[in-house]
Amino acid sequence: MFESYQGITFGLAFIMAISVLNPTQFQLAPITMKKLFFTIATVLFAFQSLDAADKPNVLFIAVDDLRPELGCYGNLIVKTPNIDRIAARGIVFNKAYCQQAVCSPSRTAIMTGLRPDVTKVWDLNTHFRVAQPDCVTLPQHFKANGYHCAAINKIYHKGFEDGRSWSVPHWYSAGKSIDTDLIDHTKQIVTKHDVSVEEFMSPNAKTNKDAKPGPAFEVSRKSEVDLPDGAAAAEAIKRLSELKSKKEPFFLAVGFAKPHLPFVAPKKYWDLYDPNSIPVPTIDHLPGGSPTFAGHTNGELHNYPGVPKENPLPMEFAKTLRHGYYACVSYTDAQIGKVLDALDKEGLADNTVIVLWGDHGWQLGDHGLWHKHTNFELATRAPLLISVPKSKTAGMKCDAPVEFVDVYPTLAEVCGLPPAATKIDGTSLKNFLDDPTAPATDVAISQYPRRDTVTGTDLMGYSIRDSRWRAIFWRDRNGPNIIATELYDEQNDPTETVSVANKPEHKALMESFAKHLPPVGSAAVDTNALKAKKAKAADAKPAPSAVGTEDRAARFDRFDKEKKGKLNRTDYLATQSDATAASERFEKWDTNKDGYLSRDEFVTTGKK
Repeated sequence: MFESYQGITFGLAFIMAISVLNPTQFQLAPITMKKLFFTIATVLFAFQSLDAADKPNVLFIAVDDLRPELGCYGNLIVKTPNIDRIAARGIVFNKAYCQQAVCSPSRTAIMTGLRPDVTKVWDLNTHFRVAQPDCVTLPQHFKANGYHCAAINKIYHKGFEDGRSWSVPHWYSAGKSIDTDLIDHTKQIVTKHDVSVEEFMSPNAKTNKDAKPGPAFEVSRKSEVDLPDGAAAAEAIKRLSELKSKKEPFFLAVGFAKPHLPFVAPKKYWDLYDPNSIPVPTIDHLPGGSPTFAGHTNGELHNYPGVPKENPLPMEFAKTLRHGYYACVSYTDAQIGKVLDALDKEGLADNTVIVLWGDHGWQLGDHGLWHKHTNFELATRAPLLISVPKSKTAGMKCDAPVEFVDVYPTLAEVCGLPPAATKIDGTSLKNFLDDPTAPATDVAISQYPRRDTVTGTDLMGYSIRDSRWRAIFWRDRNGPNIIATELYDEQNDPTETVSVANKPEHKALMESFAKHLPPVGSAAVDTNALKAKKAKAADAKPAPSAVGTEDRAARFDRFDKEKKGKLNRTDYLATQSDATAASERFEKWDTNKDGYLSRDEFVTTGKK
């Protein structure tokens, strides 16, 4: 169809051009010539409209912190009938991996098709347009090719919106829409609307930037539409009704927050589960042979009031958290179902590509860890479902390792768009959509930054995953030195209980994986900028007092807002301007290595 339209269009355009450039060949009466031009213009416009209408729409569904605990991934306990509907319409990628297991780097990667070392987004503080001001994002590419592009709730990490990506301002259920200046991405343009909802029933006032407005979980008495994800679904339904009548195809991105902490869901979703039936981790400590910096101290979770400070968490509390996670998964699944119903009702389903992705996995106490922030399988592996209308392979699964950077070129290809206007790192997965059983052609690479507090070295951990193995190389960010390695046999040790990197029989395997490492210096730390930051912080410090011990005691009391007599790492870092230097101090002052600074440690050890 595209070819016939293009041929007719070219022919008409040719006639129009010749009639203008060589009018003696077209001795037509003026009125006839006018009619000819009018007819040609009308036909060209009609064919352009037909061509646009023939392009498929895209429904792009993002789910925060969703690990592959879904029916279509083989979990027999969780109830996700609506996500399973998408799976029945499309392909389930069993081994899909994010580029970095934390929100902003992962979302930036899927939206730009670029790896974190290219965007320089390794944290929650950096906008991708700082390092890549001219990159063309996934929705921006669709917009340039005639699509109406819109976003609802969290697509990019909140606070890092991108006006160039969307046809209309980015809508949030917190009562505002956000656009950004097309030249200066730091300039936000905020407009208010009348949908403003809050997830907690009785939110607390925030006392500092890290304070949470409520507990880590809540059985909500609110109606679904009065919660953020319910409001997002309602807005998506409204948009689909409006988009149906538009002449151009659409790219509608809808973000769902749950099952991100806090685990807040209406009671009926909690009631779906017997908490005793939800699986518990097989290992509650770091794998044997892994470096201590491979894990973390669960700081994000410990910031919520009422969460026990010890690690691992008490068994009953951990059971409730897992219950809450499952309830939130089913709550979000129900909201997705409402959007799918609207897609069907509006008659759009037969011409809409659906993509569902979780921005990364999540650890539910596995390895003694909660949330993401690691290179382990459960943190880096996330759901990826792609449904293409009238697919002959619908309902099948693909076991080849794939990456989030692959989504951009895949959507461009299946929607008939030209290649991206700027270079991207991903590879189209269309061959797997056509034949999900096709053999794997590449590895999946994830990464996570860490600091080796023993040597003071900034590291980047690169995780390289093929169909069986996961190899992790912890490399100096400013040089070639590999500080530590890990290797997990995902076939025979799927819960990653022990690293076998140091076994002699795996030497050649590790060498083969090392060939996939990016060039040395790809994740380099700007040491000059870091030194300047430390110097600035040092200059801002007051001169030492003769009564230093008394001053440190008073300072500890000021930091210890809950008056517990100790500070965890997260609490302490929240009070410091230089997180890197503060982390080093914490390790040094925590003399008994219990993960806390007591008042005595802070006053006495910190004085030295």
